[in-house]
Amino acid sequence: MVMMGLGRLVVSFKSKLKSLKAKKLYDKIEKSESMRIEIKSRKARKLIEQTLKIADSPKSRTYAF
Repeated sequence: MVMMGLGRLVVSFKSKLKSLKAKKLYDKIEKSESMRIEIKSRKARKLIEQTLKIADSPKSRTYAF
């Protein structure tokens, strides 16, 4: 008797979890062209910053004779 009630409870809990997963909490927006350009420029700035940091470090000094 107790096991049947527990079984039903588990089944109803599982179905509630599945319904929660199926719902979208937000609508995904499409990226505009300006957003894409901004993302690319941020990535480029970050890459330039990393490159300059490596180039300016004292361990990476190379001398051409």
